[in-house]
Amino acid sequence: MTYVISEPCIGVKDASCTDVCPVDCIHPTREEPDFQEAEQLYIDPEECIDCDACVEACPVDAITAEDQVPEEWQKFIIENAEYFSRARS
Repeated sequence: MTYVISEPCIGVKDASCTDVCPVDCIHPTREEPDFQEAEQLYIDPEECIDCDACVEACPVDAITAEDQVPEEWQKFIIENAEYFSRARS
């Protein structure tokens, strides 16, 4: 299972989660050129190791386990994966 960043991150992008992720699977980071343009941060579902560190670090409770994403935010599961799919292309 992986974690997903959802709606509460939009416009906030606190990036505390990027600081604590042991596998650097949350992007864009503050250092990446597309950080300012990105609407939110995203978790790479192929790299996430389900460690839970990002959940505790998020000040706006935007990160949940994929199987616990609220119904109204289900689209963010796809959006997180698509962000990395585009990056790999």
